[in-house]
Amino acid sequence: MNNDYLDIIEKNSVSEKTAVCLIGFAASLFACQNANAQMVNAGDVKIDPNTIMAVYMDYENTPSGNFINDGKLYIFQNWKNDGVVSYTENQNGSTYFNGTEDQFIEGTQVSNLKNAFFENSSSPVPFHLSGKIAVGGNSEFKQGVVLAGDYGGKVIFREKAGHTLTSDLSFVDGQVEKDGNAAFEFPVGAGNYFRPSYHAAGTNNGDIYTTQYFNKNSHYIHSHDSRDVKIITINNNEYWEVTQDRGAEKIILSLTMDSRTTPSEFFNPGDDYQVVITRWDAVSGKWINEKGEVSDPLPGKPYEKLLTAQVSGYGLFTMALVKKTDDVKDLIIYNAVSPNDDGLNDSFVIKGIDQFPDNQVEIYNRWGVKVYDAKSYNESDNMFRGYSDGRATIKRGDKLPTGTYFYIVKYNTGTEVKERTGYLYINNQ
Repeated sequence: MNNDYLDIIEKNSVSEKTAVCLIGFAASLFACQNANAQMVNAGDVKIDPNTIMAVYMDYENTPSGNFINDGKLYIFQNWKNDGVVSYTENQNGSTYFNGTEDQFIEGTQVSNLKNAFFENSSSPVPFHLSGKIAVGGNSEFKQGVVLAGDYGGKVIFREKAGHTLTSDLSFVDGQVEKDGNAAFEFPVGAGNYFRPSYHAAGTNNGDIYTTQYFNKNSHYIHSHDSRDVKIITINNNEYWEVTQDRGAEKIILSLTMDSRTTPSEFFNPGDDYQVVITRWDAVSGKWINEKGEVSDPLPGKPYEKLLTAQVSGYGLFTMALVKKTDDVKDLIIYNAVSPNDDGLNDSFVIKGIDQFPDNQVEIYNRWGVKVYDAKSYNESDNMFRGYSDGRATIKRGDKLPTGTYFYIVKYNTGTEVKERTGYLYINNQ
């Protein structure tokens, strides 16, 4: 054995039985093909940029272990972290959980990964997560559900982190945490169903939310018999649990509607009823009406529609049917904009808004990013004309893409502050 090889063995507390697996580490490849072996790190391991480390055996990072990945790490067996796992912020390290056998991801400490990739063909649910993974960049869900709910695990997305390729074939069945104020699609589901919820962008960078989807009847947690008098029936097939772990904002929440799990009456409520979000309110001890608007069908998604509302609290959410009311409307809101200067629907018209100058109008795109925010909206010179106002992530003056948007109109009548919500279609072609 050469001295470099012996140093690696001593530094990482690797036994003679598994030492043969480490040959080639100095040449930018760390690999082991002994499936019965185990690597136990009690020291320092760093994967430099443009370096590949492939682990074909169970890996354990002990409490004294310090693992830094700035290159490419391939995990083909089980992963356990009781120490420090991190990356250098300005590097693009990637961790690949790949395999043809079920993989267990565990440990008492958070594994901080820049980018994480999940691809395992052993079964529909090959990843068993009892530990915590925190992603700082992108997480790619290519194949295999990450089962966390049965084990108490969690996937954490840091500020500005995201995910791709989520589908019925790959998502998180368990808790997903999102840190920061960016709009976010929570990649949650249960069983064979990807059923995300969406949170609109907030204003506080320190916000933290956690969401989990359950393909179960919430009646057995909080009786559906205890509900607001206006609620006619509650979805008995599914619910989401959303917690606000840090922050004080009342988010705009969208729940997905899927005919495979959502009862048919919520897709066809009839003329007398309306679909709304309902939340279990611990203070009043009943399910309350959080209101809501149902989107048009969403092509290309595994679910059909979104149900959106600005919620007043957190906890268990699902959908409900309420009887439509005959309230007198102060405003007439037109829900189409085609800003092509032909004199027809060139702006978002809210007829009657001039009577209530103490008002605010907010418009969000389908994914919860605010694209327009105005106070003292009127019917002449302060109107939305299909362009971003520059207060969001979309550049000021940019023409917004054709599609469906969600609006919130708040206005002071002098005796109360009212709120109207709905969907707005923009044709910018």
